[in-house]
Amino acid sequence: MYKVLLVDYDSTSSMEMLQRMPEWHGIGFELDAYANSSADAIKFLDQNYFSLILVGMNGSHHDALFLCDYIRRKSRVPLVLIGGSNDFQLARKALYYQVNDYLPDPVTSVELTSCLLTVKGELDCIIDNNRALSWTPMENETPPQPNIIERVKEYVDESLYQNITLKQISNSLHFNCSYLGQKFKYQENMTFNEYLLQQRMEKAKLLLENTDLKVYEIANEIGYTEMDWFYKKFKSYTGVSANEYRKMFSIIS
Repeated sequence: MYKVLLVDYDSTSSMEMLQRMPEWHGIGFELDAYANSSADAIKFLDQNYFSLILVGMNGSHHDALFLCDYIRRKSRVPLVLIGGSNDFQLARKALYYQVNDYLPDPVTSVELTSCLLTVKGELDCIIDNNRALSWTPMENETPPQPNIIERVKEYVDESLYQNITLKQISNSLHFNCSYLGQKFKYQENMTFNEYLLQQRMEKAKLLLENTDLKVYEIANEIGYTEMDWFYKKFKSYTGVSANEYRKMFSIIS
């Protein structure tokens, strides 16, 4: 059973909500301790071992981010921020502190449970590899956290022929869609849709260069059923039509 520390700066709201929302034991967690200030949270962390820290953003964004900074200077223990506004700058700061997930208000039971299941999977994986995410400072190599963005890219690569949306992927990976989009842009320096277009167009170029597939077959291979839309996107991306692109490589070869 993974022990959880809940830090809540607005004890009249989210504490009660979090206690009743997920079936903690049913998904492998135990709500072990509660702190209503950063100072109390640090005392708990110095005296006990926790597998997950949930930080309520309502009440004080500043204090919550200060605590994230303090924790990340000492440990890679999973961190999840809950509540607060769906604000780009706030999400960007959360990314900087490498939180595992950020669930802005209104938080639903389904979102929280999905988040906890994802964290549990990551903790199980780390334990299977005989590693631990301790609170004390780590002098040697820190255990790597599973990279959610690499999992998104793998999903795209495996499903390029399908109609893909970030919402579908975030549901599949049990991740908050808005936060995942911000995390993707922060790490890849492009939006998810820009990345998806890039992968589709690069594969189309490769197929045009190296196969005898008809253009409509290539379009289907990369998830386009509307040929006019494929032609428009391909020309916008490469500067030439798909047929012209293929002719260019036929001449070169």
